[in-house]
Amino acid sequence: GSRGVGFIRFDKRIEAEEAIKGLNGQKPSGAAEPITVKFANNPSQKTSQALLSQLYQSPNRRYPGPLHHQAQRFRCGFLPDSGTGWCIFVYNLSPDSDESVLWQLFGPFGAVNNVKVIRDFNTNKCKGFGFVTMTNYDEAAMAIASLNGYRLGDRVLQVSFKTNKTHKS
Repeated sequence: GSRGVGFIRFDKRIEAEEAIKGLNGQKPSGAAEPITVKFANNPSQKTSQALLSQLYQSPNRRYPGPLHHQAQRFRCGFLPDSGTGWCIFVYNLSPDSDESVLWQLFGPFGAVNNVKVIRDFNTNKCKGFGFVTMTNYDEAAMAIASLNGYRLGDRVLQVSFKTNKTHKS
């Protein structure tokens, strides 16, 4: 079963401290126990900006509480283990899409390790695709099954496992 642990990386330490102050010890509606929000123990980075939040909940109920709603403010960072997991390719994103869109789409399906929107170097606009890394194969497969063909704005998303085929740009 899932222990309900998630990581959130903040750009500024003060933001992380504010989130800890506001969320640690809170009891989300529907949760049996309060959540613990603290700095992640990461010896390789003395001033780790990652937050460890433990949501105590029954594994069969996804809890979209305050962390979920605030997540769109947070930029994604690479965790030390971001190489592990299942990489999902998301195509047909609009030019103004950013990482928060991917967090919001994939977060409800399970543990998301990392999200990345591919941007044009000159305009900084999304090139139309991005990647999401999910920890658990079943959750990733469910996200793909649910989101492939999903209409986002005026676009229909194409979502699939990223293949390791090298294709020339």
